[in-house]
Amino acid sequence: QVQLVESGGGLVQAGGSLRLSCVASGRTFSNYAMGWFRQAPGKERAFVAAISKSGGVADYADSVKGRFTISRDNAKNTVYLQVNSLKADDTAVYYCATGRYISMATDDYDYWGQGTQVTVSS
Repeated sequence: QVQLVESGGGLVQAGGSLRLSCVASGRTFSNYAMGWFRQAPGKERAFVAAISKSGGVADYADSVKGRFTISRDNAKNTVYLQVNSLKADDTAVYYCATGRYISMATDDYDYWGQGTQVTVSS
């Protein structure tokens, strides 16, 4: 059974930073791409970032480029999302997901975590 568990969310002031983590279990972590998505109240779940199996390729939503960094540690079965220069618009529940390849589409990911709340106060 594949499980993804996110952590690291919280309440932060605008301009602040957080590091989100997602620990995976249940299948060979290094065989799959990983993605981060977010969902704000009343909005669709949206792509944030994704990273390839090896960590050599990453992709970002335009809205977070230059502020967010995705990385992974295959020895620890963990993917990270470093979020810097946070804005009020970044407030959302952040989800990690696993899939066969990097994609911006939610349908291309087959397992999801339960999410971690990030709230940015202005």
